[in-house]
Amino acid sequence: MDNIRAALRQIWQATDDLVFDVAETEIRWEDAVVYSQDNRSESVAWTLYKDGVRSLALKPGVEDVEIVRFLGVLQQAKNLQADAPDDLLTLLWAQDFQLVAYTFRELATENAVPIEAGATIPTTPPTQVRQYVEEEAPPKREGLVSMDDFDTTLYFLEDKEVDYLKKDVEREYSQDLRHNVLAMLFDLLELQTYGTVRAELISILENFIPYLLGAADFRSVAFILREARVILQRARELIPEHRQTLEGLPARLSQRDALSQLIQSLDEATVHPTEEELAELFQELRAEALATLMGWLPRLNNERVRELVHGAAARLAQANATEVLKALASEDSAAQLEMVKLAGRLKLPGAPDGMEPLLQSNDRTLKLAVVEALTAIASPSAMRLLEKAIDDSDRDVRIAAVRFVASRGYRNAATRVESMVTGSKLRNADLTEKMTFFEAFGSLVGARGIPVLEKMLAAKGLLGKKEDPETRACAAMALGKVRTPEARAVLERAAQDKEPLVRNAVSRALREVGG
Repeated sequence: MDNIRAALRQIWQATDDLVFDVAETEIRWEDAVVYSQDNRSESVAWTLYKDGVRSLALKPGVEDVEIVRFLGVLQQAKNLQADAPDDLLTLLWAQDFQLVAYTFRELATENAVPIEAGATIPTTPPTQVRQYVEEEAPPKREGLVSMDDFDTTLYFLEDKEVDYLKKDVEREYSQDLRHNVLAMLFDLLELQTYGTVRAELISILENFIPYLLGAADFRSVAFILREARVILQRARELIPEHRQTLEGLPARLSQRDALSQLIQSLDEATVHPTEEELAELFQELRAEALATLMGWLPRLNNERVRELVHGAAARLAQANATEVLKALASEDSAAQLEMVKLAGRLKLPGAPDGMEPLLQSNDRTLKLAVVEALTAIASPSAMRLLEKAIDDSDRDVRIAAVRFVASRGYRNAATRVESMVTGSKLRNADLTEKMTFFEAFGSLVGARGIPVLEKMLAAKGLLGKKEDPETRACAAMALGKVRTPEARAVLERAAQDKEPLVRNAVSRALREVGG
């Protein structure tokens, strides 16, 4: 085996495949005899030839695993008994070789001559034929045993024979005939190099797909799409037209109209295919199906179909950043929302590039979902968008954005937060929003903001202007986030303030500052 592997590796440096012609006692490569053995019992050529193999092709990589299996099949075929149920071809078929190809021909038909049409044979009723046979038959000899003398009921067979027949019948009826037919079509498509034959086979496969979808045989549709990829890799002399048609099969299923019709029929069906069958089909969808899948997600009522559609969308989104951006730019707001949620769950790093226009939307639910997704992704581009969301017109969007940038210590947002705290934008805000911005100010601005906060917190004299209690309490909480001795000193001076709200805030801030 080491010698074979070394020899084949040298051959692959000069050619991409190795094709042999098989004769009765010899094997040829490009009309040169490379193997000859006149003793048929010892001849590898005869082992191949007697079962109809006429050519044999080896491809790069065969030396790793398949060459050992192939030689094992030859040895097994060589030792088969005459009445064995298998032959060389069935053994080769069972191995499903990927890098070993072969062509075969029936021995009985190699030199066959077409039979000329004869005269029409007149039909005769079976009972009349039986009567003629009985009249022409010679008389029975005495002492000869006849099967007519026995009661040939079912119990005439032994138990193990009856059991064998039952199992064989069950096996026959349990076969997937569609799958068998498709497998034969693909075998012909791979082995037959004639352009007209391949064109007809491809046409059959194309027309078979709508029928299979209508019959809800999704496993067979997935099998067609999967085997089409294999044929593109293995079939020799495949012309560009045929290659283009085979490559386009999955794309046709992924188009909006076809995919929408499929998903709708699945959602409305009373009898559903198995989860495995649907998973195999959705596994074959192309990247352009992502936008359609996202548009259907919020409309699906069947939970199992929803999970499969979601899984297929997640697989496509992780592998195709461009299609994610297209889905985010969809005109369907429901599809946009589902894509934003999916991008957040998967933490897609490229998704923020398509989310910036969504923050300008008037859809509050969509903007909140964008902020939530950006906080989950937390990439540099996501943080920049969250910084912009601090100035958003919606209160909840502003609060969610400023809380996250503060929790992550994103100091690039300090200037924007400072302008909100020191300006007039929070004048009419509620206590929750004020508290959120002030605490973010303390976390991001730090010691540099102590003078501003001290001025807000201080109680003015009789004629001096004083901030409202809520603002002063927020300033105290912001000082608690600074956590420096200077901030603690300011808080201690305000510990006995007359406003209960301010005193409580100062007390909480002092506990947060600690010693």
